Amino acid sequence: MDLFDPLAEAAQQQDAPLAQRLRPRSLDDFFGQTHLVGPGKILRRLAEAGTPASILFWGPPGSGKTTLARIMASHLEAKFVTFSAVLSGVADIRAVVDLARQELKYRRNRTVLFVDEIHRFNKVQQDAFLPHVESGLLTLMGATTENPSFEVRSALLSRCRVLVLHPLTEEDLHHVARRAITNTDQGLGPLGLTWDQDALELLVQSAYGDARRLLNGLELAAGLARTEGGANQDRVTRKIAAEAVQQKTLRYDQSGEEHFNLISALHKSLRDSDPDAALYWFYRMLDAGEDPRYIARRLTRFASEDVGLADPGALRLALDAWNAYERLGSPEGDLALAQLVVWLAAAPKSNSVYAAQGLVRRDIERYGPLPVPLVIRNAPTRLMKDLGYGRDYQYAHDDPDAAVVQDLLPDELADRIYYQPTARGIEARIKKYLDGMAAQKKSRGV
Repeated sequence: MDLFDPLAEAAQQQDAPLAQRLRPRSLDDFFGQTHLVGPGKILRRLAEAGTPASILFWGPPGSGKTTLARIMASHLEAKFVTFSAVLSGVADIRAVVDLARQELKYRRNRTVLFVDEIHRFNKVQQDAFLPHVESGLLTLMGATTENPSFEVRSALLSRCRVLVLHPLTEEDLHHVARRAITNTDQGLGPLGLTWDQDALELLVQSAYGDARRLLNGLELAAGLARTEGGANQDRVTRKIAAEAVQQKTLRYDQSGEEHFNLISALHKSLRDSDPDAALYWFYRMLDAGEDPRYIARRLTRFASEDVGLADPGALRLALDAWNAYERLGSPEGDLALAQLVVWLAAAPKSNSVYAAQGLVRRDIERYGPLPVPLVIRNAPTRLMKDLGYGRDYQYAHDDPDAAVVQDLLPDELADRIYYQPTARGIEARIKKYLDGMAAQKKSRGV
């Protein structure tokens, strides 16, 4: 931890990264997040009033979390202190608190404590900061790409405003790009480069709403253009931009919210019988680095839970696709899973068994271990026969229609109907058969 925020000094250095040199210093220079910084919006109101507020900025990389924290601290005319949730311990926390007290006592200055990746705060760190945030000695501002409700304790969370940031729009990114290539103070303006429109379009599209990624791409493309040589030495073409972009990286965390967002999107696309959407989310997960075995497991569950007996073969196909992937691996095995995705999306749907499971377990929990009716108990001993075990039991195969009438559920659950088949797919045949059996039993006086 460095209590004196070396990043502020780095911003003044010409050799600092472009993204750092061009970091906006006021809300008027900030592009995007208009729902927070626009006229009358919360950050604009807090900044204009100079009102201290502990804030957690939650959003994707390059959306402006750190920048907004710095801007808010400057409006408060506060000391801006950075803290590493990963590298710092309790001793460093005490140093921050001592600094804040000195600032307040000798300079009448507030202290804004900025914690990047605040979701990595451990319990001890959170407990140590909590009383000082509560007392107002520290104004906490944190930045996280993960849902703070997963990791930040409720006591600390309740003392902060959680503000959600969105990926920048392409229009916002074009503004950022124009500012970067024309700025003659800290930007790329002095290089005198000509930027082809399709090169800028590629850089903007490849940024995926991340301003930092865009600025890094612009800076690298400018450097490549200057080393190209020849007649096009001062021109940034689409070819140069493509070289600068190189590897596309999708935002993803296999244990974080985006993981659950994507699997939810895949699951619901399958349930709504949309193979196109399902394939899109399937490949989004694969390209982001998800373990295909996890997807195979979820698809197999879907085959039972949402397709069910409307297409009993879906479960067999799911197991076959999973087995094919295990034998082939990626990328060859990915196609078997994609085939399964399309099949499950196109299959008739029934969650009747899944629903029946819930009803059965509810009754088990409510009534406990009800006794098995005597008529369907085995009687391997003489005593059991004398007690009535198995008395008057009817063997279904002895009846021409296998429609025997006898008590199969405990008295408390008589006439319960748990499984209610749909009229979709193969389950329609099951429904027709069960309805016919019910009618026969009713005619016999049940």
